[in-house]
Amino acid sequence: MSAVVRRPVAFVAAIVLFVEAAGMVLVNGILATVVDNQEMSLAGLDPAAMSAGAWAMGGVAGLYLLLCGLVLLLTGIRDRAPGRVGRFALISCAVVHGVLGALTVGLVGWAAFAFMMVVLGLIVLTLVAYGTAREKSDGEADGNGGGAEEGAPAPA
Repeated sequence: MSAVVRRPVAFVAAIVLFVEAAGMVLVNGILATVVDNQEMSLAGLDPAAMSAGAWAMGGVAGLYLLLCGLVLLLTGIRDRAPGRVGRFALISCAVVHGVLGALTVGLVGWAAFAFMMVVLGLIVLTLVAYGTAREKSDGEADGNGGGAEEGAPAPA
């Protein structure tokens, strides 16, 4: 896939994840506020603990989505495949979107499922477009890390 297509896909995926991160924090904030105001309890749990847990979950999920969006943004800017940690973050983000997409069909509806699948598709398309082969640096070009051929004397 050419750079003409893969860079915009990475940018669009990054923007979508940034918006999703804000939405995740907003939804969890609303949930925490409602639980706190109504003093709701689940199986005898303290409402303040449930509210704090909702805020914490929103914050962690928002930071995770921001991290994945930042990886996608840097991938698009550099026009280079993300590193090992970045690829792991994007793959885990794609898996989470796939699982949540399957759950949202029954709980939220088909529109939420479609959104989750679009995000999943953007992440996977970016990963596939940049491929797994990355350019080696000059020192690693020959496989022995030194730049000299095997059996040849080392340069002085």
